[in-house]
Order: sequence, then structure tokens, then C-alpha cells
Amino acid sequence: MKRTIPTIFITAVIMFIGGFWLRGFFQGDHANHSHLERDAARPVKFYTCSMHPSIQQDTTGTCSLCGMDLIPVYEGDAANTGPRSLSLSPRAQKLAEIQSTPVERRYAEAEIRMVGKVEYDESRLSYITARVPGRLDRLYVDYTGVPVKQNDHLVYLYSPDLLNAQEELIAAIRTAGDLESSSSGYLRERSQENIRSAREKLRLWGLTESQIADIQQKGTPSDHITINSPMEGIVVHKNAVEGMYVQTGTQIYTIADLTHVWVKLDAYESDLPWIHYGQEVEFRTEAYPGEVFKGKIAFIDPVLNAKTRTIKMRVNLPNPQGKLKPDMFVRAVVKSQIAKGGRVMDPNLAGKWISPMHPEIIKNEPGACDICGMDLVSAESLGYVTAQAETAPLVIPSSAPLITGKRAVVYVDLGQGQYEGREIELGPRAGDFYLVESGLQEGEKVVTNGNFKIDSAIQILAKPSMMQPQGGKSSGVHTHDHGSHTEHEAETTQPTAFPTPPGLQDSLDELVSLYMEIQHALSHDDQTAANSSTTRMETALDSVPGEVLEGEVQTRWNERQTELQQALSHMKTSGEDMGSMRQGFEHLSNTLIQTLRQFQPTAKADVYLYHCPMAFGGKGGDWLQSHEGTENPYYGSKMFTCGALKETLVTSGINTSPNDSHEE
Repeated sequence: MKRTIPTIFITAVIMFIGGFWLRGFFQGDHANHSHLERDAARPVKFYTCSMHPSIQQDTTGTCSLCGMDLIPVYEGDAANTGPRSLSLSPRAQKLAEIQSTPVERRYAEAEIRMVGKVEYDESRLSYITARVPGRLDRLYVDYTGVPVKQNDHLVYLYSPDLLNAQEELIAAIRTAGDLESSSSGYLRERSQENIRSAREKLRLWGLTESQIADIQQKGTPSDHITINSPMEGIVVHKNAVEGMYVQTGTQIYTIADLTHVWVKLDAYESDLPWIHYGQEVEFRTEAYPGEVFKGKIAFIDPVLNAKTRTIKMRVNLPNPQGKLKPDMFVRAVVKSQIAKGGRVMDPNLAGKWISPMHPEIIKNEPGACDICGMDLVSAESLGYVTAQAETAPLVIPSSAPLITGKRAVVYVDLGQGQYEGREIELGPRAGDFYLVESGLQEGEKVVTNGNFKIDSAIQILAKPSMMQPQGGKSSGVHTHDHGSHTEHEAETTQPTAFPTPPGLQDSLDELVSLYMEIQHALSHDDQTAANSSTTRMETALDSVPGEVLEGEVQTRWNERQTELQQALSHMKTSGEDMGSMRQGFEHLSNTLIQTLRQFQPTAKADVYLYHCPMAFGGKGGDWLQSHEGTENPYYGSKMFTCGALKETLVTSGINTSPNDSHEE
């Protein structure tokens, strides 16, 4: 999954190159002149802020945004060989700590981390049920958790029906004895058939062969019978008590064989390309630190969980020593080798045939599964690719591209201090590498350290950069307008407004209140509070009474409700990644803004709409506040007051038209 590099990192780098560093960045010192003498002899193109390069003016002064002293940019500070080119002296390269790495073809490795828990192997569960009506006079296993072996005593059962069946067997045996001397072969055969039928009836009612043989030997029926365990395992449920009357089919015990267990894991949808049936998974538990358990993926759920945006998968795991207990929490890792096109490669499975039900069954040729008898399938049909040299993808280190939105920029080291910016198309990220779809050739060198500094220098020179793809003007006064409209704003359309039913009004008020809690928490870098309010808002959203809506109003609300649920789900699944949570918050903000425009609430307090043009790599981002005074939720304490009031979205219960923007 591609992630936009936070703008604060870029601006921090720009700040770093300010002052004396910028003055010596582009050209080396001459042996017989100091840099001060050289600077004095060169004309100044313009003055700029190392923190906000978009501010460029003809005279010295301070930045109107951050108050820093402006620094000069001199004529001839960079080679003009191209719109994205930059020439650095050896001294400047050392100051910028430039490092380059060749573009190469190699199999990248993606490491997918998941969490889950241990569960019973459903195929190894057994239910002990009453096969005949009767009374439970004794339970030999009288609490859960007891280990039992095959044929261990479980229940002592009194059953009149079972008594009658025993008498039928004894009577059939006596009749057969009386007919042994009969001359009628038909009668002798018929008597033996009656014995077999009576024995089969007792066997189907739960008696063992040895118990039936005892009845035949004694010649007298018993009014009680002992039910034995059909398997070895642990009694995990006890559903009856002594003295209880049971009917046919009444469940008495549940026995689980824990020598094999299942591990259920949650995988994010962005990780699905790297996960395939039959892959080996490594597990660790809190109970056994340092010990690694291994199993194979046996099932991947075909349906995505809409709330968590995750997919359930199952791993079959041998557990001969019983260390893994059901409901035990596990952390799992899947390591996938990535071939060209982002496909998974496993050299150990090349040309192999796998059971579609039991991934541990792997053979060198077609055949049938030794366990279930199903036909084996080829590894290639499961999504794996063969290990061949031409399938190795073109990769670059993850530190090489500068990513903002859908754009990715790298700086190519041309040699002799020459660097060229280039937009490329990236494939998925695999561990510490990105796959390259187009824009680079094998053997070219890309800058992996110092690329932010090169980009900031190019930006100050008003050339096309990551932050300013169209470039800028090299002279004249330019200010950083916090109230200007961005590309994101241009895409926003005014929705059709509907009258809000009273039943929905209260719900909207609660949603707005919980949203304000999230905004306050993010602006103060309090992720714990943000998570708590997100969960509460999700609950409140699910509780909105849909019965108060009808017709077009209900249709439009359902659309908004789904979008709000998706945004909240994104935020909940962000884990400890504050950047991902803030991306989800932007989606939540945009949807709530459209919701308030569409349903015209009568809020108890004013609702203010703010905008920061620097958020998300220059794309910009809107949010709502319950009071005036910028509290930026996208940067928090790092740029707390970056942003400006766009309009009062809701005031005194009346939706107002946009006000003029106010720069802070």
C-alpha cells in the first residue's frame, strides 16, 4: 500500500537547508576566494523562506507565516540543463549527504504481519449424544477440561428401550438354539438373521462389540448401560447433569482433539496480493517467548469483512504437546517473494502438486490427496509463478521515491554531480523495496539519501519538484495563501439539500459532537482518545433510526452513512499508525461536511470549516471545528496553527453560504 510522505518531513528538510547551508549548497568554493566574497559579487534572484519556499520576494525580511529570516537565492545557483536538473559541486554533495543506489532486478520480499487466535479444529470435534431415551444415573466425567482416551467410561445410562433391545437379542439366540436340530434350512437362516438384526440395533444404540458379547454370554439383560468415549481428547463442554432424563439426540458432552488446532488470522485487504493458499506461516505466542510455531495456510475466506476491511484465513497447525490452547493470542508472519508484476513466487513449490483441502500434502506429480482423496492441483493454478530470471522485477529502495498522492518522483544520479528529477510509475511496496512499473532502467542510479534536500533546492529555484509539479515563478512576491482553493476543493460539489426529520436531527447532533472529540484528539496528538471517540461514533452511527426516513431522503442518508462507516473503519484499523488514522479522518471530514450541507442540521453551536493547503503532500485537507482558532488535526503539535477558516458551515441552525477565506 502506498503511503504519502508527510509534508512535515519535507518542510523540516527545507528548514535544514536554510541559512548558511543553502548559501554553500550549489557551488564549491574557489581556492582563492571565500564564499562571502563570492556571494557579494553575485546578483540575488529573490529572497525566500527555507520553511515555506513558496514565499519569494525581491527584498529581505521575515516569512509572513513562520517569522523566519528570508534567505537569498543567487543567480547561477543551479545548472539550467533541464526543468528538473540540478548540478552540485563535490562540497555540496557532501553537505547534502547524497547517496545513490543502482536500479536492479531482484526478488523482493514482502513481510506480512497478522494477529489472530487459536481455535478448535472443527474436523476433530465429537459430540457425545444420547442414542436412546433414558436417565443419566451417573456421569463419570463431571466437569469440563477432563482429558479422556478412546473407550473411557463417560455415562452410566438407564434405558427401558435398551433393556427391551437386549431381551430381543437373548430371545433370538434362544430361538436359534432351539432350531439347530430343525430340518428346515429356512427357519435356521431366519433365526440367525434375527440375531444379526438385534446385535446391529444394540451397536447403533452405542454398545461396543465387547458389551454385546457380554450380554450374549450372560444370557440376561441389564437395565443400565455404560457409554464410552469414541475418541481421545478433552471434554470442552458438559451439557447434562446426573439424574437428568434425556431423549434421542440430547447432547451430553463435546470432546475436542487438541493434537491439531486451527489458527484464525486477520489479513488487511491491502496484503491480499502477497498471501496464497499453502504458504508457510510462522507464529509466536506470549506464553512461549522465543519459540516459533509453523503451519500452512489452508483456507482464505472469499468474503471481506466490511467493518474491519480484513479477510479471515485459517492455518492448520499440529499441536502434539498441547502447548497451544484455544483462544490463545498469536502473532503471525508470512514472508512472500515477489516476482515481476507483483506475483508471489515460492521456489519450493515450483512444478509441485498440492491438495486443495490439505496444504501439507505436496507431490511432484498429479494424483490424489492421501487424506481426503481429492485430485491434486498445480501450484501455478493457486497463483504461484515459476522461478525464472526474466520474472525478477525491477526494484528500488523504499527511500528513493518521493511520494505525494498518486505521483512518485525519484532523482537519478547522472554522474559528475548532475541529478535529474523523474516521475515514475510505482508498483506495490514489498518490504524495503518498491516495484517499478515504468520510468527507470536497470543499472540507472537513484538517490536514496539526500533526495529531500535536492527536491527542496529545486523547489526554491522554482523548478518542477515533488511539492510543486508545475514549478513556480523565479521572481516576484508570492505568499502562502491558506485560504486559496486546492484541487481537492475543486472536486467538491454542492449536494442537494433536504429537510432533516426530527428523529435524524438528534443523531446528527451526536455524530457532530463525537466528530469534534476526534478532531480535538488528533490536533493534540492523543491517539488513544481518538480511538475511543472513533469507536463511540461508529456505535452512534449504527444506532441512527432509519425508520424516520423515507423516499429520496432515506436513499441519500444511506449513501452518506455507508461512506461514514467506511471512514471510521479505516481509522479503527490504522493500529498505531497515526498517519493512516489522519488519512481516514480526512475521508470522515469530507463526508461529514457533505452530510451537513445536504441535511441542514440545527446544531446547538456553530460549526466552522477549516482548510490546510499543505496537508497530504500539498493536496490539502478540510476539517470541522466547534470554535474559531486553527487546531490542525493533520499535523497536530508540529503545525498546530497551520490552516485557515473557510466558512461557518452551520450557525444558529441555518446553513450559511461560504464566507471569504481568512488567512491565519
